[in-house]
Amino acid sequence: MPHRERKHIRPGLRVAIVLKQDQRTGRETVGVVKDLLTNSPTHPNGIKVRLTDGQVGRVKRILPPERAE
Repeated sequence: MPHRERKHIRPGLRVAIVLKQDQRTGRETVGVVKDLLTNSPTHPNGIKVRLTDGQVGRVKRILPPERAE
């Protein structure tokens, strides 16, 4: 699972994360990675990141980049 490995996550990547308050429901928030907060190479619940809008959560899916039209 690439979202559980730090080497696959980098700033500028578009991802779906689960915020701390949404862990029970699993509601995902989409955004762009600003910072990686998990220091270990892997994490069973996903790598913790900060999005460009300041929200913090664990990556659940790596998304394709938005297409500019």
